[in-house]
This record gives sequence, structure tokens and C-alpha cells, in this order.
Amino acid sequence: MVAVLGGRGVLRLRLLLSALKPGIHVPRAGPAAAFGTSVTSAKVAVNGVQLHYQQTGEGDHAVLLLPGMLGLGSGETDFGPQLKNLNKKLFTVVAWDPRGYGHSRPPDRDFPADFFERDAKDAVDLMKALKFKKVSLLGWSDGGITALIAAAKYPSYIHKMVIWGANAYVTDEDSMIYEGIRDVSKWSERTRKPLEALYGYDYFARTCEKWVDGIRQFKHLPDGNICRHLLPRVQCPALIVHGEKDPLVPRFHADFIHKHVKGSRLHLMPEGKHNLHLRFADEFNKLAEDFLQ
Repeated sequence: MVAVLGGRGVLRLRLLLSALKPGIHVPRAGPAAAFGTSVTSAKVAVNGVQLHYQQTGEGDHAVLLLPGMLGLGSGETDFGPQLKNLNKKLFTVVAWDPRGYGHSRPPDRDFPADFFERDAKDAVDLMKALKFKKVSLLGWSDGGITALIAAAKYPSYIHKMVIWGANAYVTDEDSMIYEGIRDVSKWSERTRKPLEALYGYDYFARTCEKWVDGIRQFKHLPDGNICRHLLPRVQCPALIVHGEKDPLVPRFHADFIHKHVKGSRLHLMPEGKHNLHLRFADEFNKLAEDFLQ
């Protein structure tokens, strides 16, 4: 792998693997401090599978948290500080595990050509099954892509959207980055351990490899298209947050989404990496709360 990457690639890979240290790991959410509101966990039947979710808060404004691949799609590994600290009076916060991720198993996770569209439909149908009339979305990484698709395809149901670490297409540079995370044995121990505990090493490693193949399949489509054709259809207010030190998603992806989602706002975090909502949780939460209100 290193020999294939060459000098610049090796440096990029080292930066990438060092970035796979979340800095903050929050295990399964317990009772939340604010207003004494606890986090409940449950499953509901949606589109032929049992989807797991966590829910907290009592506000009128429903907010769905959409996880990214680096937490292997689990609300409990991806959104601890949000489940705990987003305003419980203003929001009802739901974090879900997409099918095949987290506790939404079986089935095993797979990556057909339409897996992002499938996740978007599952996410919307989950919130409808939970009787929410309209929702806002907070989408990280793959969850940001899912949020973009959901907002474009179900415009009357999506109120507002905050996304970070997302991309609407795949480039050669992206493909190289993805190859750099294919082998989970190269991940930092701090990142691996909670995922190994949740999944077992074999499922974790196999699913990461399948994800790399799944995301790289878009490279073979015209313009590497994932959802770039849907961006003009997004109607809801959208905030795009980007960490300027994100080694997984280069800045040009955030700029592209900002340019093509009409009326969107772009907020840059100079020290932010891919996990900016964990590393700078207080700053991120305030940013999201101010935008959603």
C-alpha cells in the first residue's frame, strides 16, 4: 500500500490514520444531564428491517442524527455529545443506526448501488413511524450524503439540515483516501476498540472493506456522481460545516455542495478535522442549535 501511494500519498495516509483518533469516545448514552431527560433505546420495523434508534428530549422540533461510516453507522459511537447536550427543551433528538450498522442487525450491512437512497428512505420512514410530522437533519460524513438525498427527495418533510464531512461525488484523490482506511488493523487502537466491542473484529473489518468497495463504485459513474444531480432540488435551509484540517474530505467538496444547494451557508472550522462535532462538541452544538432555531 505504502509503495503504491508514493511520497505525498504516504504523508497523506499517515495524516489520515492519525485522524482516526476520535479524541472523545462516548459509550452507550446513559441518562442525560440537561433537564434530567434520559436517553431511551428501542427498535421499530421499517421497510422490512428492525431499525434501532435512541431518543431524548421533549422539544417540538424533531432532529434526526445521521451517523457516518467511521463509527460504522452507530448513534451511540457517533453522537454521544449531541445526545447528551443538545437542548432537551427545544428539541426531540433521535439518533439512528442504519440497516446493518450498530444494533440494526440483522441484516448484515451491504452496499448496493442505491445504498444511500435506501438509507434516506429508511431514515424518513423511521421518523414517520415515530409519528414526527416534520424533521431536521444533522448528517455526518455518509450521514451527510444521506441527509442531502433525503432533503432532495422528501422536501416537504425536511425542515432544516446541518451536514459536515460529506461529498456529492468521488474523485481519484478520494479513492486513494478510501484505500487508506480499508485495512482496519492500521487504525488507531483508540478508534478500533469501541467498534470491535460493538461488532466483533471480523464483522467490523469485513464491513469496512465492503464500504470502501461500495463508495468507490461511484467513481465509475459520470463525474463520480453520488448525489450531485440532486443538490439543486434541496429546498430546506442548509448549513454546511467543514473542518479545514479534515484529511478524509477535502475542502472542495464542501465548496461544491455550498455552491449547488441554493441559499446554503458554509461555516469553516479552522482546527476541525473529520470528527469536529466530537472534538469541538460545545462549539458545534451551539452552531447547530442556533441554526435550527
